[in-house]
Amino acid sequence: MGTPTDRAMAERVEQLLAGDGPLTIVAAGDPVLRRPAAPFDGQLEPELLARFVTALRVTMHAAPGVGLAAPQVGVGLRIAVIEDPAPVPEEVRLARGRVPQPFRVLVNPSYEPVGTARAAFFEGCLSVPGWQAVVARHAEVRLTGQDEHGRAVDEVFSGWPARIVQHETDHLDGTLYLDRAELRSLSSSQAMADRWTQPTPHTAARALGFELP
Repeated sequence: MGTPTDRAMAERVEQLLAGDGPLTIVAAGDPVLRRPAAPFDGQLEPELLARFVTALRVTMHAAPGVGLAAPQVGVGLRIAVIEDPAPVPEEVRLARGRVPQPFRVLVNPSYEPVGTARAAFFEGCLSVPGWQAVVARHAEVRLTGQDEHGRAVDEVFSGWPARIVQHETDHLDGTLYLDRAELRSLSSSQAMADRWTQPTPHTAARALGFELP
């Protein structure tokens, strides 16, 4: 039947799923975003896990975003979803390595860098609405973990997909993108629209006074 903690987690998810529409995304300042999430080890029965994954996907689409981690909806489990249709101009695709990613469920993911190259771009977060900042991340990572069916995942990601899986896995460790950001680059959504829509952050770096790797 599981431990009392497991039952409490399942009851928490059931309560979240009882409402209609997308789940509520918690914002920075909520302690759940700063606690390492518990490894998923069957706390949710398969039917409940499937419903939860569907709700994460619906919520990610509605936001909209390209990734969402369970702690962002108040559930401290190492589960995240990603999906990116990458509807961007060709110059952005080439500069950022942003290519379409199918819907994926990441369970108990972890990553390690492949090589030493780093790439810096503006990045945002659904739990830090209204702001973006430049984050230098590994250009290529090896991601390991499982999918929602317990099958092993061991895959190398590069370009923008590497950024997405690092961002979402960081959430499961209690890390926000701002912890890794160049804070001099912090820009409001309006400033981004008015000034920093270029494919790379080089113009922003010169104007705002920060260095890129």
